[in-house]
Amino acid sequence: MNRLLQITISLLAFLSLMSCNSNDTLDHHTDTILIDPIYLSNAKSSVEANESQSKYAFEQLIKDADKAMQEGPFSVTDKKKLAPSGDNHDYASYSRYWWPDPEKQDGLPYVRRDGKTNPGSQSLKESDRPRIGIFGNNTETLGLAYYFTGEPKYASKTAELLRYWFIDEATRMNPNLNHAQIRPGHNDGSRSGVLDGRILIKALDASLLISGSAQLSEQEYIQLKVWAEDYLEWLTTDKLALHEGESENNHGSYYDVQVLYFALFCDNHEAAKKIANRFLENRVYSQILTDGSMPLELARTRSLFYSTYNLQAMFLFAHLAEKLEVDIWEADKEHSRLRSGLDYIVPYADPKTKWPVPTVGNFDEMNFLPLLIQAERIYKDRDYLNMAEKLPSDSRILDRSILALPLMQ
Repeated sequence: MNRLLQITISLLAFLSLMSCNSNDTLDHHTDTILIDPIYLSNAKSSVEANESQSKYAFEQLIKDADKAMQEGPFSVTDKKKLAPSGDNHDYASYSRYWWPDPEKQDGLPYVRRDGKTNPGSQSLKESDRPRIGIFGNNTETLGLAYYFTGEPKYASKTAELLRYWFIDEATRMNPNLNHAQIRPGHNDGSRSGVLDGRILIKALDASLLISGSAQLSEQEYIQLKVWAEDYLEWLTTDKLALHEGESENNHGSYYDVQVLYFALFCDNHEAAKKIANRFLENRVYSQILTDGSMPLELARTRSLFYSTYNLQAMFLFAHLAEKLEVDIWEADKEHSRLRSGLDYIVPYADPKTKWPVPTVGNFDEMNFLPLLIQAERIYKDRDYLNMAEKLPSDSRILDRSILALPLMQ
């Protein structure tokens, strides 16, 4: 038996054990909200024991963290083009699927080409979207590196990034997304841009990963909480944000994830309970049919990606709702709608099984791994991890889901 196959077999056994240890005590205490602290603790024990199942993912994490040490800090004030408000503290981004109209001299108004990314929308000079992505990824990476190693340098860099983005008066972001996903010639900000805010969850969970390091003061944690409270207020009262909350596809699902996470981060259990109690009716039952299909995601040009993406949001929400003792999983029901959604798409974890709907671009089958690990814990009468055997072995052993789960996509 070759070495990679041995690692793969032991990895699947390890992930099965990890996903079932929900009643374990926390050996390495952390108060993360999104990331499961018990899963995290078990992974740290594995890393400390130098077990092969976590060795390669841990080594990749440290490589990523050492790279992140050399980058940033990042701020919305870094862009060269002001937001339409004229305030350089306002976040501004451009819709990725909107392009200049080739039939108009000035290109206005922009036209939509679903599934085709306009490279200009990813410009660091003009848009904060790539910047918030790097900021979220780097804070998560550095926070995890500190948690697993205890090395102060990783916590120090995490704290620097958080101060620069959220706290320092000269560089902090205003707590709104009024100018996210601008569509030139149409508007100065779109409701769909609220989706960009989900990335901030990575950063705030990173602040919790380094809470034992003393790199952020008590006053700075209060300032982070105040920022989060102001953003939650914007999410739940602003017309643009509320319009996004009316979305009936993945945008609506991720809107609810944001509201629930920020409510939990701010200890606003009234707001958290309110949104958790309506999620099954408002999102799950309305978006996933009894056969598991999601018609609004199937209508997209990247239908497998968006079906998986929407299910990821719902799994994240279900995990967060457990903290409120609200069951979104419906684990004891014969026809759990979340389970039906997974069963509908999971055959395509096998790269040899062709998705029947025409699609634009390639799909990364590794998107299935965190869903399968979570499903293994919730739906115990079917071995979901066996399906992970179809995923590329070389990618599987490096995947961050081995160390921390769930993570924001």
